[in-house]
Amino acid sequence: MNVTTSIPADITPHGSDYEIVSRVVEMLTENYRDQPSLEVIAGEIGQPPTQLQKTFTRWAGLSPKAFLQAVTLDHAKRLLRQEELPLLETSFEVGLSGPSRLHDLFVTHEAMSPGEWKLRGGGLTIRYGFHPSPFGVALVMVTDRGLAGLAFSDAGGEKASFEDMANRWPNAQYVEDSAATAAYAARIFDSREWRPEEPLRIVLIGSDFQIRVWETLLKIPMGKAVTYSDIACNIGQPTASRAVGAAVGRNPISFVVPCHRALGKSGALTGYHWGLTRKRAMLGWEAGKV
Repeated sequence: MNVTTSIPADITPHGSDYEIVSRVVEMLTENYRDQPSLEVIAGEIGQPPTQLQKTFTRWAGLSPKAFLQAVTLDHAKRLLRQEELPLLETSFEVGLSGPSRLHDLFVTHEAMSPGEWKLRGGGLTIRYGFHPSPFGVALVMVTDRGLAGLAFSDAGGEKASFEDMANRWPNAQYVEDSAATAAYAARIFDSREWRPEEPLRIVLIGSDFQIRVWETLLKIPMGKAVTYSDIACNIGQPTASRAVGAAVGRNPISFVVPCHRALGKSGALTGYHWGLTRKRAMLGWEAGKV
């Protein structure tokens, strides 16, 4: 693997919104059954309730209480039960080619050919950079064709997230270039930049089966969720739920290809490659946008 890199120790400013919000999300994740009040949350975090309310609402678009309601398991189950018809029939958007609006980020995509995928990144130059995001430190990876990778870590975990992603395409040439990835980071995390006339171009690098799963994820609208078995049925392999789960876990473009909207059969928020707290944070953040 050809790598030229210098991993920053920490690009998340101390006292940043994410640092505060991350602690709140973790607390709510662990204690959601208790439905803690704003005063209790603020006391645990060590901030005045009013200040915490403003910080959290500025970040998520909704209050800590509303966020708590949005990310409980009951909420996830309601997402699956709220439609009389199968969710895939009623809420999936149509069309996967050209500049169609695939989901909320106005994404258009292409896939690497099977031959290119088999080269495990051979011949590719992947530029990458680390950027602050609502969900921690974001590792953004791009090729000449578009966004190829998006991963997350807490401060100090940048090296591990880079190695995790680089090992997927070990024969690629990696070049650290934050200037090349900054514009992508801005497009991804600022909803004001989500424009249909300028779709975000992504490139999917995986097996044929994985790409079909990831294309299905792209059709799940913001604020909705589906099960692995729903996805398996959509790609014409209804008995392949376990393989679908594995493909979802290998999604290289987290958040943009919304694997966080895939749930277990019961509606449970099952494991997420970049941490279950982060998955809850994404669902709550989206709840504030719809």
